[in-house]
Amino acid sequence: MVSSPPHPTTAAGRDGLAALLARPEKAVVALDFDGTLAEIVPDPERARAHPGAVPALAALAPRVASVAVVTGRPAGVAVRYGGFAGVPGLEHLVVLGHYGAERWDAVTGTVHAAAPHPGVAPVRAALPGFLDRHGAWPGIWIEEKGRAVAVHTRRAADPDGAFEALKGPLADLAAAHGLVLEPGRLVLELRPPGMDKGVALADYVREIGASSVLYAGDDLGDLPAYAAVEKLRSDGTPGLLVCSAAEARAVPDLADRADLTVAGPAAVVEFLAGLARELEA
Repeated sequence: MVSSPPHPTTAAGRDGLAALLARPEKAVVALDFDGTLAEIVPDPERARAHPGAVPALAALAPRVASVAVVTGRPAGVAVRYGGFAGVPGLEHLVVLGHYGAERWDAVTGTVHAAAPHPGVAPVRAALPGFLDRHGAWPGIWIEEKGRAVAVHTRRAADPDGAFEALKGPLADLAAAHGLVLEPGRLVLELRPPGMDKGVALADYVREIGASSVLYAGDDLGDLPAYAAVEKLRSDGTPGLLVCSAAEARAVPDLADRADLTVAGPAAVVEFLAGLARELEA
């Protein structure tokens, strides 16, 4: 007996899943990376896709129009950490890195990228001294993201206090260089305006000509993608919103808008595997 994927709790989500199952060859399955396909870890450089992620995606990808990983990471980094390159079955996979500013296609194995924003380099250079002047706590650290830069507070003695104390000053620093501040889960990312997962997802869905879309994410940075799916639904393209919510890590703003909530990356992988089995059956 083939087990079915979990059922969405909303009418819009049920419509989205039904549309995907009815015409999978016209469906886009889009997924965040960190917290959705990979567990959140103290050091982002050690994040790796869940062991079942690649097999589940390789089973699902040939049955849909496309699988897209939409991430703030550089596309090449997500490909390495995901183990996506050279995998049979993943020919329909793309990675939209840096919120769509970079794109890796499995078919070619190459990354295409837009020109970097001129404000990122001066912000990168200014950040160490800026954090010192603002009394940054021990344990706060800077992550180099190529087309963006992020400040993490999860290793600080008071992660939430550090996050709140730095949010305003970092927003001012970002604005002074033509960038925007994007808060996440104990991370504050300074990046160019107009770079978000919603723009990347909507553009890709239009490019593919998809008749349905699924998006799964776990953090505040996924809210623009949720909004994009909601807009697509209002325009007549069914969609399903999935929230990856590991224990004690759920983001209420995301979970409240989701059609289906699952318990973290392991459950996301099982959901994708179940979807592939249902399409195969």
